[in-house]
Amino acid sequence: MKPKQFTLTRRQLLKAGLIGGAGMALPWRFIPAKVFAASAMDGLSDPALQPKFSNLVPDAMAPSFKFIPNKKGRITVAMGQSVQHTGLVDAVGNSLPTTIWGYGSTSQGYTWPGKTFEVKSGRPIRVKWENKLFASDGSFLPHLLPVDVNLHWAYSLHGYTQHTIENAGVPLVPHLHGGHTDSPFDGNPEFFFSPGFGVRGPQWVEKKYVYKNDQPAGNLWYHDHALGITRLNVYAGLAGFYFIRDGFDTGKPRNRMGLPAWPYEKAYAIQDRMFRENGELFFPAYPGEPFYDDFITGEEAELPEELFPDGGPTGLAEFFGDHILVNGVNWPYEPVEPRNYRMHLLNGTDSRFMAIQFFEAPAGAVDFSSATGPLDFSVIGSDQGLASSPTTVDTLLFEPGSRYDIIFDFKTVTPGNRVIMKNIGGDEPFGGDIPGPQVFGETDRIMAFDVVLPLDVRIRDASHRAIAFGPMVGKPRRTRKVALFEGKDEFGRLQPLLGTAEPATDYRGRKINWPETDVYSSVGLIGQMEGSMAWHSPTTENPARNRTEEWEIWNATGDAHPVHLHLVHFEILGRQEIKWDSNTISPPHDEEGEEEDRLIPNALYDEPAGDGTYLVSQTTVQHNSVPGEMSTYGMGFKIQNLTYGPAVQQPVGYVENAPKDMVTALPGQITRIKMHFDKPG
Repeated sequence: MKPKQFTLTRRQLLKAGLIGGAGMALPWRFIPAKVFAASAMDGLSDPALQPKFSNLVPDAMAPSFKFIPNKKGRITVAMGQSVQHTGLVDAVGNSLPTTIWGYGSTSQGYTWPGKTFEVKSGRPIRVKWENKLFASDGSFLPHLLPVDVNLHWAYSLHGYTQHTIENAGVPLVPHLHGGHTDSPFDGNPEFFFSPGFGVRGPQWVEKKYVYKNDQPAGNLWYHDHALGITRLNVYAGLAGFYFIRDGFDTGKPRNRMGLPAWPYEKAYAIQDRMFRENGELFFPAYPGEPFYDDFITGEEAELPEELFPDGGPTGLAEFFGDHILVNGVNWPYEPVEPRNYRMHLLNGTDSRFMAIQFFEAPAGAVDFSSATGPLDFSVIGSDQGLASSPTTVDTLLFEPGSRYDIIFDFKTVTPGNRVIMKNIGGDEPFGGDIPGPQVFGETDRIMAFDVVLPLDVRIRDASHRAIAFGPMVGKPRRTRKVALFEGKDEFGRLQPLLGTAEPATDYRGRKINWPETDVYSSVGLIGQMEGSMAWHSPTTENPARNRTEEWEIWNATGDAHPVHLHLVHFEILGRQEIKWDSNTISPPHDEEGEEEDRLIPNALYDEPAGDGTYLVSQTTVQHNSVPGEMSTYGMGFKIQNLTYGPAVQQPVGYVENAPKDMVTALPGQITRIKMHFDKPG
């Protein structure tokens, strides 16, 4: 295929309205990973002025910090508003309070993170979750953060548009992340409920959630999952740990696995935030605020004034905070004995992939100028249980939503010295490179461990042994090809989309078609479903019960994505490259500076060469799309001519030999996983 003889760029073509479904002009470009602008802004807390490693980390494993169901296995947990000190100080060193949302009760208060659940495998519990986001006068509390009501969210659903946060309150729904949970209690985003259960989502079933805990020991977590505002509700503080114990991993001293037990077993929820100078949580949503230019102005999104007064509030596709918190405290520390400690690590961030390391530094150090390392540690498990064997590493990739179970031996550290947990993952959308670019000044450090406690010789130093578990998944009977896309919504904002990399079929192999309605057919979405799809489109992955499937995850975006599946654990089988058509354009892009990654037609070629995979554009039906009104539609893609490249060796720092419910799907790669589906959903 010869190159085109004209030099119109794709942006010029789009502005001329020559490309797109049904003739509409779609301002779009494929978004690769990129460095964001630094977040300095008047009125925000300066992380460089905040103390480092001077506040104790809260102990999420302490017996006093656990929810205790009654003898019948029942407990009531509420979600409410409170004030918490995160270690922030003002310009003269006074402690600043932060208003948060947490889990707890009206009598005992609410905390961020919520108290820890510790339950026994095979022993069910019943939790009545209550939304208590009421003010003292009984009125509904406003959200702590700016809510974009133009997104597809709880109160934009058909039959719910009469509701607002002002007249109905903030909707919530808890999700036990990693739980083998029956569908009515899984925390589906459409199971939301408002304060006092005044408004209930279209799939809401029951006030009391049953967690059967019919799975091996694992490090789960619970968090809010309400439609369209999950990011905001979790950011406000709605998250906590949930541990399942069994006969192997008992959590008690002298257990048969030789694992450290409390107080030498710790749990650390790592999150990033921004704060205002007065201590309030800050989340960007308006012009002039961090990331607005990256995702709105820079992408030429058009936000109508009548919907976005003063340019917002608008949802932004990704967020990276400049403060690092562990268990709700900024840059804390933990005093430790010279012995083995077991650490359960949770990446509870919005978008931040981390790469964890440990460095030894002199007492009192707050940076790495005099540090040595990285030091070795042992990974013994991950999301839903113990690994097939321990893995000794000095770097661990840590995707959002994932959990890792590690052992660190502080006997290897000079007594009196400090160990600093370091992050070299960077401050930008992750593309696979370690280390990543550091944009903010303080985000390379997470917390410190001071080896200053005397060894308690009455308690034997545990030494893990017989770790031989890992994922237990049978032989798959079907392979599916699913896909990750980054398109645009009706306003031209970046919109992550799931979809298929093949024509969709059900568990019997029958075609799954686009709905036969004008909103789909008017833009050419007819017949068998394929390509990118919105949340409200028909389900395309519906495995037969008690079947094992292999899924190929085709990542057609410029970023790595953390992929999570509910109700199952999976085994990560490997990765291979996508072989792209030679007429697609990859970075450094074309001569006009357009980012045309993998799309055909593009600025240089009208047609594919036929030797690899490529993308074609496809209209996306939004939740508010109206037939004939093209400005109400978005844009996505479809993958053509699937072509497999060579296998990719497991990257350094990836430890994936445990039962997982999170996997990092790298850009331009096919990530293969397999799982057994045994629950209806």
